[in-house]
Amino acid sequence: MISVVERVLPARMGTGFRWLLASSWLTNLGDGVAAAAGPLLIASLTRDPLLISLSALVSWGPPLLFGLYAGVLSDRYDRRRIVLVANVARALVLTALVVLMVTGTVTVATALAALTLRSIAEVFADNTTATLTPTLVDRDDLVIANARLGTGFITLNQLAGPPIGAALFGVGVTWPFAGQLLLVVAGIVLISRITLPPRVRPADAQAPNAVRELVAGFRWTIRHAAVRTLALTILIFNFTFGAAWSVLVLYAQEQLGLGAVGFGLMTTLGGIGGLIGTGLYGFITRKVSLGALMRIGLVIETLTHLGLALTHSPWVAGGIFVVFGAHAFIWGTTSVTVRQRAVPHELQGRVGSVNTVCVYAGLVVGSLIGGTLATAFGVAAPFWFAFAGSAVFVVLLWRQLRLIAHDD
Repeated sequence: MISVVERVLPARMGTGFRWLLASSWLTNLGDGVAAAAGPLLIASLTRDPLLISLSALVSWGPPLLFGLYAGVLSDRYDRRRIVLVANVARALVLTALVVLMVTGTVTVATALAALTLRSIAEVFADNTTATLTPTLVDRDDLVIANARLGTGFITLNQLAGPPIGAALFGVGVTWPFAGQLLLVVAGIVLISRITLPPRVRPADAQAPNAVRELVAGFRWTIRHAAVRTLALTILIFNFTFGAAWSVLVLYAQEQLGLGAVGFGLMTTLGGIGGLIGTGLYGFITRKVSLGALMRIGLVIETLTHLGLALTHSPWVAGGIFVVFGAHAFIWGTTSVTVRQRAVPHELQGRVGSVNTVCVYAGLVVGSLIGGTLATAFGVAAPFWFAFAGSAVFVVLLWRQLRLIAHDD
């Protein structure tokens, strides 16, 4: 047993990272449970499509609105304390929601308000948690550290969490939220065990100013070639990805002829691909430079859109989803590692928040494009758009991607 733990989490990475990883895995399971239970709760309270759609809005709206400020706070104050406070706030909101459900007084308005507040707290917790890894782990171990964190996200947040959340909701509407509450409390206990190196405030440090601190984060991102390329790539490729994936459920039904179960299996295949990417990641990064991985990944993503636009076979589409899932894990883990290696500790939060805004801005704009194209030209149109746009951007960004390397 000890040898297995040592293989997965070498002792050289430290006890602090083990506490962080355990906390991340537990809270990711809770987030996965909530991802299914939140929309189900709203749908159980109303059949109004607009109100039901708001349950999705509260998940991606907070990162856009609060992501940058979360980055400022994580660079300004004690990061461990921020994570603790954010998770305590999340636990209090979940407690209030459970009480409302147990007493039968929950309404659509109170449920949406609780889900929104929970998502806001999650933004601050997740942004700051991401800055702890480079503080606890040596630079050379960031690849394996991020791979272990990514494994927990895929297996618990994406694969295990949603079906558990749906099953618990079937038993009783309160159970998934009570379950997430227990997991968040466990995460709080584990994070409290971490000891961080003391942060020394420079003698010439200026008084806190959110605007100035945000500008510093953007300026650093723009001036650093590799991190600037990453942010630009993430923004652009989320336009195309968001356009295609925004109509994925309709694509599965109309072009592949699948029902709800078939659509769920397609998304599960993506998670299985992620697990395959997890298993191969250490080997791949020893053989291939990070810059080459960036290039290969973007080519795979471009061909993914083309393959899905062309095929009407669920079997072919399933194979594409497995490959894409592996690519998504490898590319995402690589981009995080490159950023964490390059960014100074005092700027990790702000530069990470710039990345978060690029992710969600791309997805939001892309989903609007995808919905418009699908309405006018059919469900395959967003995938053709994603293929064409990705191909153009790969050509334009190809030379810039060479800036990303192991020693960046």
